[in-house]
Amino acid sequence: MNTMKKMLLIPTSALLLAAAAGSAQADSLPMDRIDDVLTHANAYGFSHYEEVSIKSRGRVEVEGWLDDEWFADVDFSLDDGETLEEKRERLITGAWGMSEDDIRQALDVANQEGMVEFEDIDIDESGMIEVEGRDENGRELEISVRQGSYEVTQIDRD
Repeated sequence: MNTMKKMLLIPTSALLLAAAAGSAQADSLPMDRIDDVLTHANAYGFSHYEEVSIKSRGRVEVEGWLDDEWFADVDFSLDDGETLEEKRERLITGAWGMSEDDIRQALDVANQEGMVEFEDIDIDESGMIEVEGRDENGRELEISVRQGSYEVTQIDRD
């Protein structure tokens, strides 16, 4: 490899690495903005939620069920609810996940534990809901609660 290629390769590699690291980091929203997220998701047709992730201050990704057959992964604009990206898949497993009420109650529990902004809320097949976000000092906070009881089962503060 000649000297000119080496000189171009190093800054280009550093730029690509920085871009990849930046795109992997999620943004967060104040807890009270969940109403905006759920309004857009409900208007789209979601009935059960597996995950809600904040991708940037103006973009949210929702994964879940539209009915008993159709699973969707949709990115919305928070400003106007416009669908930015969508994938749908017909599955035979049937709808499962969190209801709107489950999401609100889990976020209420997280708020009581000091979370002021959320990044992600998801549920696993055993009914454990995990909420990731930040406290008022900007520190990362992860809270796990059991669906239905909303009992905190684990708290990680970073």
